[in-house]
Amino acid sequence: MRWARLVLHGASAALILRFVFPRTSPLTRRRLVRWWSARLLRIAGVRVRASGPVPRSRGEAAMIAANHVSWVDIFVVLSVHPSRFIAKSEIRDWPFAGWVAARAGTLFIRRARRHDTARINAQVHEALAQGDCVGLFPEGTTTEGDRLLRFHTSLFEPAVANAATIHPAAIRYEHDDGSPCRDVAYVEDISFMQSLGRVVALRAVVARIAFAEPVEPGADRDRRTVARLAHERVSRLLPPDRADNPPGTAHGPRGAPP
Repeated sequence: MRWARLVLHGASAALILRFVFPRTSPLTRRRLVRWWSARLLRIAGVRVRASGPVPRSRGEAAMIAANHVSWVDIFVVLSVHPSRFIAKSEIRDWPFAGWVAARAGTLFIRRARRHDTARINAQVHEALAQGDCVGLFPEGTTTEGDRLLRFHTSLFEPAVANAATIHPAAIRYEHDDGSPCRDVAYVEDISFMQSLGRVVALRAVVARIAFAEPVEPGADRDRRTVARLAHERVSRLLPPDRADNPPGTAHGPRGAPP
């Protein structure tokens, strides 16, 4: 039943992106993205619980910087605050989801090209100037949620250049009894469809996204300072056994690039 509902919901995304998005205002598009993402999670049995100073849509330049556990993270963030995500170019090849991501305004970066960051920075600059919120996973890869890797600083440069407010966020997944749910993690050498199958097979999952106090722009804050402050605030939001572990070798290049 879940698979059937997911297929139907995916079809609704195709119709919305093809016929509604080109004819609506940016505000309406953001509301549709939030509604569609929240419904997708409900169909998949994922219940979102948001806490802390959740970002509000005020038309100001803003970025959400979160730890990265799974592709589900994207929809957890979108269900709380619509954003345009920076993601690896390989996501374009995911069945159907890649097409949806592209049409929804995802900013794709080619990690194999060292100089592609400059192109992405220009696109992020444009998105922020238009009042869009930009989401990124500055660890550059996924973990099982058992560690917080160092934040790469390069993609914080547009935030500094545009005086954008950074909203640090910590994401974790739990069973109903509060124990960590590691089956949601998109790690190891599994495909997107295999990971989706794991999530659909779960009886229920609680996705907790906690926001820290924003990192406000300042003349004395360069990208390294902003990245350090964001990392510290995300670290404090994670459970003590997972919060501030030293950088280690992650399980696979699943997330947004450095």
